[in-house]
Amino acid sequence: MGTVGTGADEAAGEQRQLINVAYRLLGSVTEAEDAVQDAYARWYALPRSRQEEILSPGAWLTTVTSRICLDLLGSARARRERYVGAWLPEPLPDRTEWGHTGGTGPAGPPDPADQIVLDESVSVAFLVVLESMTPAERVAFVLHDVFRYSFAEIADVLGRTPGACKQLAASARRRVSAAHPRATSAAAVTGQAEVVRHVKEAWESKDIAALVRLLDPAAVMTADGGGNVGAVLRPVEGGTRIAQYMVAIADKAPGLELLERSVNGMPGLVAQQAGVVVTVAAFDVSEGRVTRVWAVRNPEKLRPWAQGS
Repeated sequence: MGTVGTGADEAAGEQRQLINVAYRLLGSVTEAEDAVQDAYARWYALPRSRQEEILSPGAWLTTVTSRICLDLLGSARARRERYVGAWLPEPLPDRTEWGHTGGTGPAGPPDPADQIVLDESVSVAFLVVLESMTPAERVAFVLHDVFRYSFAEIADVLGRTPGACKQLAASARRRVSAAHPRATSAAAVTGQAEVVRHVKEAWESKDIAALVRLLDPAAVMTADGGGNVGAVLRPVEGGTRIAQYMVAIADKAPGLELLERSVNGMPGLVAQQAGVVVTVAAFDVSEGRVTRVWAVRNPEKLRPWAQGS
């Protein structure tokens, strides 16, 4: 493996990969950052002789981070049952759209949100499906299908046989296929951007009829305020009801500015009031109509957007 210094350097260089794994496992930038810091603390607490024995610090750190995430997913079930209203994943901005390329300043450490690769495995639609899985299914699926780890490696994380891990991933894959079969091709992204632009225009003009035309009759809107800000506690079902709700929000919030921005790598809308991001909305679009709206309003989940403007 080389010198101890080389091992330490390799370990330090794994942070980006670990943040990407942890965010997909947890759906929270804050929790992902904590999990990765915990894994590093365990690495640096090892005696130097033990560090030298570890052939791949990156593999060791991935295993430890995944186990920490597995424990967090188990306890998250109880925490989310106590959560006020619906729990949605923390949305991620594309900082390049905001004239910001990452970091907290010339000497500052990179912001964890800036290190997460924005691909289809972090779309809000995909993360919501991951939330429906058991913790073991989620770990097996994310590590194998997204990050291409072998089932032998995943078995070490889950404490199960490779065969059992393969079954977990297959079960998770069926959930994904049933809930979100569409791939986010370039054409799909372009089509979604066009629909989202029309939604923005209709919302700004408070045109309920136009919004109804853009929404699937069976569309569902879920808002996450976390009890910290006003947000509907139960999903709003049906295109007409969602359109009426959106216009009611616009009536109550004069001066609300809507911006077309990427949300987890897909076209979405961001609402600002007095220059502060107050809502981040992600969409799922099928056949030219919005089928799902996920609106995150909990300020604690909008931390990565604070530097937005």
